[in-house]
Amino acid sequence: MADYQGSPRGGLRVAIVTSRFNEQVTSRLLAGALACLAHYGVERDNIDVVSVPGAWELPLAARLLAERGDCGAVIALGCVIRGETSHFDFVAGGAADGLARVSETTRVPIALGLLTTEDLPQAMARAGGRLGNKGWDAAEAALEMADLVRRLQD
Repeated sequence: MADYQGSPRGGLRVAIVTSRFNEQVTSRLLAGALACLAHYGVERDNIDVVSVPGAWELPLAARLLAERGDCGAVIALGCVIRGETSHFDFVAGGAADGLARVSETTRVPIALGLLTTEDLPQAMARAGGRLGNKGWDAAEAALEMADLVRRLQD
């Protein structure tokens, strides 16, 4: 039996789809993702960045990018902050479920960089603050999964 694990590495085209809602957070997630991709040698010319209105729109854009056939991975970045209604649950759950379906149906890794927090300070702590940058983490996971998919399909 062989053991497989991907390794983050460059040399592929990556797409990032980012939500404009809560842009003070998502812009920092995007900066973290871009820094991570550069760290691993992904050329800026091989990165497509697509902006959508909110987290709900992430799955459709991710699907269109994955179906193009030229992306080794898609990184989805967004931020849903709990409010006083159940809207949070529907948006966050629907976006996450939709992104999982896109990955499963297209067989292109979709990295989940969707923050779901109680308030803005929690979000900022995860977007380059004291708890790191989940945009970086999502980009690193995307590269690792793209490498793992390549290894398992060889």
